[in-house]
Amino acid sequence: MTLGNAINRLRLNAGMSQEQFAGLFHVSQQSVQKWENGDSVPELSKLIAIAKRFGISLDALILGNNNRIVEELKNTRQIKPQYSNVHDWEFYSSNLQTEYVQSIEEGLDMETYKDVFSSIAKLPKDETKKKLGDILYEVVLQAGQREGYQYIEPSDLEEIKALRKPYTIGTTALGNLEDKIHGAWMGRICGCMLGKTVEGIHTDELIPFLKQTGNYPMHRYICRSDLTEEIVNQYKYPLASRDYADEIDGMPVDDDTNYTVLAQLIIERYGRDFTPYDVSRAWLEYQNKDAYCTAERVAFCNFINGFEPPQSAVYKNPYREWIGAQIRGDYFGYINPGDPETAAEMAWRDASISHVKNGIYGEMFVSAMIAAAAATNSIEDIIRSGLAQIPCTSRLYEEISGVLTDYHDGVSPKECFAKIHRKYNEFDSHGWCHTIPNAMIVTASLLYGNGDYGKSICMAVETGFDTDCNGATAGSILGMANGIGSIGASWTKPINDTLHTSIFGVGTVSISERVERTLLHIGENARRT
Repeated sequence: MTLGNAINRLRLNAGMSQEQFAGLFHVSQQSVQKWENGDSVPELSKLIAIAKRFGISLDALILGNNNRIVEELKNTRQIKPQYSNVHDWEFYSSNLQTEYVQSIEEGLDMETYKDVFSSIAKLPKDETKKKLGDILYEVVLQAGQREGYQYIEPSDLEEIKALRKPYTIGTTALGNLEDKIHGAWMGRICGCMLGKTVEGIHTDELIPFLKQTGNYPMHRYICRSDLTEEIVNQYKYPLASRDYADEIDGMPVDDDTNYTVLAQLIIERYGRDFTPYDVSRAWLEYQNKDAYCTAERVAFCNFINGFEPPQSAVYKNPYREWIGAQIRGDYFGYINPGDPETAAEMAWRDASISHVKNGIYGEMFVSAMIAAAAATNSIEDIIRSGLAQIPCTSRLYEEISGVLTDYHDGVSPKECFAKIHRKYNEFDSHGWCHTIPNAMIVTASLLYGNGDYGKSICMAVETGFDTDCNGATAGSILGMANGIGSIGASWTKPINDTLHTSIFGVGTVSISERVERTLLHIGENARRT
């Protein structure tokens, strides 16, 4: 096809006369006629303008590839992703109900939009739903705070610090740090393994299954040998496809343990003064997209698209207060023994790339508790040291304080956990995965477990919600407080000092070797304290 024929085809497909076409490009009707007849050709600036106006490439226009021109004419203005292939975590409009609930909990004045969110959420996953979701995102951004909202929950570090309520622990003797750091690493890994087998199960199936297999109250790992074909077929939860402690060759890959190793790599690469931006670069370099979930997946995609922290935590992120950051802060507690404030500050730098408000506070709370646990084994001192690093005006502070109050008022562990279930819905993904109920479960497990490692991690797991995360966090805190000797061989033996990761260039590591690296990151001054 000649250039003249191509121009003629473009004009006719657009339903234009030569005069109308000429008007678009500020030339005469005679010029267009000459172009189409092949008596002259447009100057380069006009060719570029024609290509842009009709959405085709210059080479297709000039070289006269007939098939290509026809295809581009048909499709250029209709190119869209295949939305069915886009994961819901990466498609904001798939999560509008979560966004609505999250916004209400943050105190945004959104209630008049409830039916709009609900209606759009029910639409098929297509371009229309995307566009309408984008409009609702703008509504969220512009929403003001509703009158009477009682919480003050900043995401800025200095504003967080201004709202803290100080607490000083009674003792600051660090003791044998190698023993404690080893205990923290192994405590996290074993607790994670306990919960990993049943991650995602709900208690309406978990409790009957544990009773059926002689493991209720929970007191040991769940094993493959517990299963029979009858048991497997009895439950909706996919028991047959899980990892079991009696058949592993070390701790299997899990995001809860990947993040601890990744934090160590960040310290090695960027030092203790790493920035949120440094963390975002490490995420892009060390793991692929599928290693990240919910808020982390959103942030990862935002990094790729040019959003930097803290905007990466906010842009189209309905999971911004979910548990993801709370599982990432352990290492900052490990390398700041006896210094909860510095641990929490490092945790803020990590959390702020993907979370806001209580999502950030969860990581600060856990990191500070672990740092405090290096200096005391008093469970209440540990918990209150964590609370001292987050705003006393926040929902997380209020709920953790409520668990402490119930404990001192003699509320039974059964009733304490039942209260969490009544307030937060484990059958709803937002309730199941939110920072606050999971932090409450960890807190209650520490208190009612009374310092006993096995009892505490089993409470954290059998309560449901995010089982592997809560088992790992409770285990990490108690491992730091009481050392590696407090973790029985029945927990540590299946792990075999081996941790599998999916981190690029790392793969499988020795836990003992990771402990040695951690001691180096603590620094000589702290180790001599």
